[in-house]
Amino acid sequence: MSERESMPCDVVIVGGGVAGLAAAIRLKQLNDALEVIVLEKGSEIGAHILSGAVVDPKALDELLPEWREQNCPMAEVPVTDNQHWTLTKTGKGSMPEFFLPPFMSNHGCYTGSLGNLTRWLAEQAEGLGVMVFPGFPAAEVLFDENGAVSGVVTQDMGIAADGSHKPDYQPGMEILAKYTFFAEGARGNLTKQMKAKFDLEADCQPQVYGLGIKELWDIDPAKHVPGRVIHTQGWPLSESDTWGGGFLYHQANNQVALGFVTALDYKNPYVRPYQEFQRWKHHPEIAAILEGGKRVAYGARAINEGGWQSVPQLAFPGGALIGCAAGFVNVPRIKGSHTAMKSGMLAAEAAAAAIGDGKEKTELADYDTSLRASWVAKELKQVQNAEPAVAKYGADFGTILAGIDMWMRYLKIGLPISMKHHRDYEALQRADLYKPIDYPKPDGVLSFDRLTNVAFSFTNHAEDQPCHLKLKDPELQYTSEYEVYAGPSQRYCPAGVYEWLKDEDTGEMKFQINSQNCVHCKTCDIKDPNQNIEWTTPEGGGGPNYPNM
Repeated sequence: MSERESMPCDVVIVGGGVAGLAAAIRLKQLNDALEVIVLEKGSEIGAHILSGAVVDPKALDELLPEWREQNCPMAEVPVTDNQHWTLTKTGKGSMPEFFLPPFMSNHGCYTGSLGNLTRWLAEQAEGLGVMVFPGFPAAEVLFDENGAVSGVVTQDMGIAADGSHKPDYQPGMEILAKYTFFAEGARGNLTKQMKAKFDLEADCQPQVYGLGIKELWDIDPAKHVPGRVIHTQGWPLSESDTWGGGFLYHQANNQVALGFVTALDYKNPYVRPYQEFQRWKHHPEIAAILEGGKRVAYGARAINEGGWQSVPQLAFPGGALIGCAAGFVNVPRIKGSHTAMKSGMLAAEAAAAAIGDGKEKTELADYDTSLRASWVAKELKQVQNAEPAVAKYGADFGTILAGIDMWMRYLKIGLPISMKHHRDYEALQRADLYKPIDYPKPDGVLSFDRLTNVAFSFTNHAEDQPCHLKLKDPELQYTSEYEVYAGPSQRYCPAGVYEWLKDEDTGEMKFQINSQNCVHCKTCDIKDPNQNIEWTTPEGGGGPNYPNM
């Protein structure tokens, strides 16, 4: 076996999203001599970035105050109109903006592609001397003799499905660092390991998630209103005993970003988040906007929904969690990029100070302390009961209760104790308690089948490589996931990765994993009722190649 090469640096950042890149930029702003490396598993920066997105520029203003004058793509479309609809099957009601606390306003925000924002941030980082390496996933964490994180190992390349080395085999490289930032996004596999090893969730509630599914459409210019932001709740999830909502953002170039988020704490194993999104597009109000348009891209991603009470301990010897790896999404505002960026900046400040004092691989307690005293904490505390209120009491009464709680927190009147979460997979109930849901077939105009849409995510994985979706116990998958829960994996996956197929010779049901379809959403890792499926990183550059998402 080839000996691994190693590369020393001051800080290595696992993940090239907005949190990781903000951290990299801030490190170089503080000390130009620092050697900073950003590792990104996608084929390019932005390839795996998927978000609505409406961006609050608060952190961007702090990091790069002149960004609006520097050809940043996010500056193209400021939000001009904000609408919130409550849908019935054929109609809608509009919620007046004054019903919501002022901190819920989108005034001053921008709508556009978060992927393009990360591409621009990478240019700024590289201009400062940051080394950005796309196509290099971090596959393993390194520890020193004292148990502190000392860096990561990038994924081996050129390994065949049977584990043998192909002619183009290249072993991963050891990136040795004084500090390692984990910026993998929601449900990162190395982040999971760090949470377990250092017991980072000992004093917080479990993280919970939603599955966000998104399409980009080119629409009739006559129907396009740049900067219009629409959010919906109610139908169709009101028929499926779960909750979530839709969004439709009018962005640049006669394009709309539209999507749907389904909370992953649903009970009914027959729920299909993908089909909920597809039938949502047939609502008369949504269909009227899309008619005559053309879908141009598709993708999906799990979203942190736990809020403030699910934020773990952020620092540990030699490492830190930043961005959605830690979980800073403001669920009611449907925003997390600004809080993610701020967390990266605060971690960078703590690491730069430690390195300046001659310290390395220590616990960056100043980062944890400074974040909990920052505007990130203040913002998330204001909305901390919103998600659990809706999860516990349903979309109608829960939304009212959440609104009352947010107003009370805004006015600082007798704030109630934080409500609690439960793990998403624990909520799933037996299939015999429910009847299958009859979803309408896609019409090929407004709605599409999964595999057709997956083609519009431009997903690609190198052939003949080990399956990155690890099934721990095949027998358990049959006796429980299939026999008890009726195989929900084939319904919750938005990319058709999992199938239960009958063997023509034996008549037995077999579990098939189509890993080449995987868009890296991580839903399987979250929702499998036995936690029997583990998502790991595939070979570098694999997965979706999102354009303008």
